[in-house]
Amino acid sequence: MTDVVDADELLRRIRRGREHAAEEERAWRERARSLTATDPEGAREAADRARAFEAVLRVLEEIVRPGRSPVQTEGVKQVT
Repeated sequence: MTDVVDADELLRRIRRGREHAAEEERAWRERARSLTATDPEGAREAADRARAFEAVLRVLEEIVRPGRSPVQTEGVKQVT
């Protein structure tokens, strides 16, 4: 990736990444819920992946909207 991009293109890419991270976080969280009863180990792994995407989402959100309230993600308590 050696292409030079302007600030608007960089922001578009960050926003796409943020949207992707949000979709993946939701999908892994749903998978964790669906596996809880039948596959506890799989549910733990899915929950770990959901938390990883949540962290990425929070970082990208801070880049796009610095200093604003953190993104509320489903099933996660906010620590203030």
